[in-house]
Amino acid sequence: MSIFKRLLIISLLLFVVGVFSFGQSVSTVGEPDAASIGVDTAQQQLKEVSVSKFEDSGFWSVSMGRDQGITTLRRLPGGPMDKEPIPDEEKIGLTENDKFVLGVRVDYYKRGFNQFLIRPAKPLPVEGIVKTMSVWVVGRNSPHTLKLLISDQFGNKAELTMGKLNFTGWKKMTVAVPSTIKQQDYHYANRTGLKVEGFRVECDPEETLGTYFFYLDDLRAVTDLFSEQNRDIDDMMDNW
Repeated sequence: MSIFKRLLIISLLLFVVGVFSFGQSVSTVGEPDAASIGVDTAQQQLKEVSVSKFEDSGFWSVSMGRDQGITTLRRLPGGPMDKEPIPDEEKIGLTENDKFVLGVRVDYYKRGFNQFLIRPAKPLPVEGIVKTMSVWVVGRNSPHTLKLLISDQFGNKAELTMGKLNFTGWKKMTVAVPSTIKQQDYHYANRTGLKVEGFRVECDPEETLGTYFFYLDDLRAVTDLFSEQNRDIDDMMDNW
């Protein structure tokens, strides 16, 4: 076999391998990888934890501008069929009521750049270094945008965009917590994590007419609890 033919065969093989590798890399695109977000320690202990299952509608409130429309909030039976239990809770036999979802109804007055807020009675703390936050949503295939409202341990507030609500049925929406959110201070080992302040739905002005229904279920976090589980038990709390 001539040298030219050998080079041609090798080139073809390299081309095929390259195309296959590219196809593989594209197919793995999906939810944010919590293990690779904001890695700044030699060890991590990632755990998925439940923040709220939205079982108590009295703990939540909904509001929007008085000139934009009327909001109603209530608890409704149901939930996504694809939702899987948290492994650690299942392992220890922890069972918590999970029969209801949080429903929001919005009756718009007129078209415009409207928005409505869903807030807990008090902020929901999440310990550790939070990597990702997820929540199951029914968005009724609207172009509205869902944002997660959070604050760090030092009172700084931020909004994380979870995405558009242009899908049908239940969907798990996940957002990565950027490293720019200050979740830890080396002076205070007991002040880590963040607090969930609620949700904001920014409405597309073309779709702010009539009545809109929106549902939430099962807010979770994937958090690194290494510093929490390795803290000195005799260390005082700086909370006085």
